[in-house]
Amino acid sequence: MKTIYYILGSFAAALCLTACVGDLNVTPIDPNANTADKALATEAQFKAYLASTYLGFASPGYYGANGEASISGLDGGASQYIRGLYHHTSLTTDEAVCGWNDQTIKNFHWMNWTTDDTFIYAFYSRIFMQVSAANEFIREAAKYGENVANRDEYIAEARVLRAIAYYHAIDNFGNVPFSDETSIVGAVPEQISRADLYAWLEKELIDLIDNSALAAPRANGYSRADKGVAKFLLAKLYLNAEVFTGTAQWQKCADVLKDLMDDGYSLHTTPNGSIFSAYQDLFLADNDKCTEEIIFAVQQDGVNTTSYGATNYLIFASTGGTMDPAEMGISSGWGGLRTTPEFYDKFSAEDERTLFYTTDQQKDIDDIGEFTHGYAFMKYRNINSDGTPGKELGFVDTDFPMMRYADVLLMAAECQARGASIDGLSAYNQVRSRAGMDEANSITLQNVLDERGRELYQECWRRNDLIRFGQFTSSSYLWQWKGNVKEGKGVEDYRNLFPIPDSDRLANSNLQQNPGYSSSK
Repeated sequence: MKTIYYILGSFAAALCLTACVGDLNVTPIDPNANTADKALATEAQFKAYLASTYLGFASPGYYGANGEASISGLDGGASQYIRGLYHHTSLTTDEAVCGWNDQTIKNFHWMNWTTDDTFIYAFYSRIFMQVSAANEFIREAAKYGENVANRDEYIAEARVLRAIAYYHAIDNFGNVPFSDETSIVGAVPEQISRADLYAWLEKELIDLIDNSALAAPRANGYSRADKGVAKFLLAKLYLNAEVFTGTAQWQKCADVLKDLMDDGYSLHTTPNGSIFSAYQDLFLADNDKCTEEIIFAVQQDGVNTTSYGATNYLIFASTGGTMDPAEMGISSGWGGLRTTPEFYDKFSAEDERTLFYTTDQQKDIDDIGEFTHGYAFMKYRNINSDGTPGKELGFVDTDFPMMRYADVLLMAAECQARGASIDGLSAYNQVRSRAGMDEANSITLQNVLDERGRELYQECWRRNDLIRFGQFTSSSYLWQWKGNVKEGKGVEDYRNLFPIPDSDRLANSNLQQNPGYSSSK
């Protein structure tokens, strides 16, 4: 963990990266030019270095799925950023179960994880590797490249990527170690309280939106951090302000959403030559065409950006039993991920978002380790919108849509339902209409929560939503195997946060464990 916090030892490797993020496709830099004064002198070199920070969300290491992982001692596939995010935000809810016997993977759905859980340590490490990567870029970029025209914009982009990682830190772990570009390299980081990290993120995001060289929404290409991404993240921060700080900020959230809704985004509603529904288009191998709705995506490419995590995991692990892998655009299935009957019952047959495989699958999960128990997901596929497969069958081209305009509309609906001044009902009905559902005349908070589940499943928001609505740990809403009993039961409220991993607390005496957890060692 010292390596993650203090320095990026892979700086030279980052400079040799070929990027695949929007217009950050660049020519690799000569690996001999590995000192900052030489390697950060031109526009192309800045792009190459910045691309490595983006890659941290997409791949386990700088050399793809089969290369050495960036974090030593961890399996590259299981420790990939989006896969770790899914473990924490989906497997812990009614949305998904995983039937494998991989170490402690079942503990997420059973909600009985411990402080020495390898998967928790892996995701925690990924978050702070991303923070360190962004800090190092910001620190070094500020020293060099005075003649690089877009240097300040690149620095602003790195600040947004750092904010994304810190958002996942505040959401999942609460009180965490903190460092920024001003921190002394080599110093042991202090722990920041959840409320203070909230205040830092709010100030940082407002500054990026109002005062930085960050590009306007959609101005610098697909899947690049811009002011639209910063606004989306600020809206999420305000949406969860009551959870993070104890003080609700519904109107602040609504005001940011109004601004974001004027930035030119729209729902993807008209398939262009697609044989699929407009909704499914968003999760196919060529979903990079859906730029009107996808605000920010983590890119995957079956040739150039490979991983055993992200959407590769979501597609392969959702395929098993009697499912045809070719229909999913892959070579074979891993037979792991399914949904619970409680979650499936939120859908109706006419809803175009009902993308599950039910043939030869039983609805109830009698045995969480049996793939045919529970309906399987068919939301993500390595198939293009015209029906042709992705470039490769072993790795997918499907990007992970981390931020979508549909979420903006549903956040607006929630803000209205909680008393803020915003036209949330119209926004809510836009989402329903796209799915082929009847429009509503009014909405309740439960309506909003259920609609968010139907629209955003497998996009890593479910835990966040259930906590905000008071249904994550409580017995007011149960699903199969919650609390490690088939009929479900409530669990301790302290599990609204994950523990600070034992290994990091042992390495850093400044860190205090989250309440409710005792060391496993």
